[in-house]
Amino acid sequence: MVRKQFSETQQEAIRDAIAAAELNTSGEIRVHIDKVCKKDPIERAIEMFAKLGMHKTELKNGVLFFVSMEDHKLAIIGDKGINDAVAADFWDSIRDEMIQHFKQGLYTEGLVNGIHRAGEQLKAAFPFQSDDENELSNDVSFEGEE
Repeated sequence: MVRKQFSETQQEAIRDAIAAAELNTSGEIRVHIDKVCKKDPIERAIEMFAKLGMHKTELKNGVLFFVSMEDHKLAIIGDKGINDAVAADFWDSIRDEMIQHFKQGLYTEGLVNGIHRAGEQLKAAFPFQSDDENELSNDVSFEGEE
């Protein structure tokens, strides 16, 4: 089971990073972890984006971090609203930073860093409004448990 690769403390650190990033924005961030990815990671991330209901955010400002542990694949995708607001290479730059952490076995740290970077962009494009509510869970989803 892929969940066992992340301790409860590590999962909590990821949830906390998501919550902190979302404090300043109406944007939504999710993390999904697979054991292996038998297709292009972007294709799998798009599947999971839909399966997790991320396309249902009011402002189309959801961001999904997809990681496949055993085959070392990573994809970051955003919905139309956030994609229209960031530079074309923004997700690639976050991915490249995260990979540097991952190469050292620092998966939680890489995810937390990437989440913070995404949160900064979400805050700039979609600042927090007093009537904002958390539209999506902050829990990490794992293959077979979603």
